[in-house]
Amino acid sequence: MTAEELFWDLAEELQVEDPRVVEGTIMKSRCLRVGEEFLALVDYKGSGLVVKLPRERVAALIAQGRGQSFAPAKKVFKEWLSVAVLDREAWGSLLREGVEYVAA
Repeated sequence: MTAEELFWDLAEELQVEDPRVVEGTIMKSRCLRVGEEFLALVDYKGSGLVVKLPRERVAALIAQGRGQSFAPAKKVFKEWLSVAVLDREAWGSLLREGVEYVAA
């Protein structure tokens, strides 16, 4: 399974669970939003899952080796975590955590 396939499989599950989760676009690519807020995208230049979380949570996950900074064009987005390793359980959990953060 590719990163795109995994992401959109999980997206379908999220959309069934929470109708606030919708498809949108970011950086000319498909993404997920919660209402008007960006939530996540997939495989931007090989990045795997990219999800929006509180900056403290992003820093903690990076320190634990569970992801890395998302830095397109070398600008670090401190509320965005990139997770290259395909892991259905981890990605699903991070996406759900992201929904709660973005919706707040």
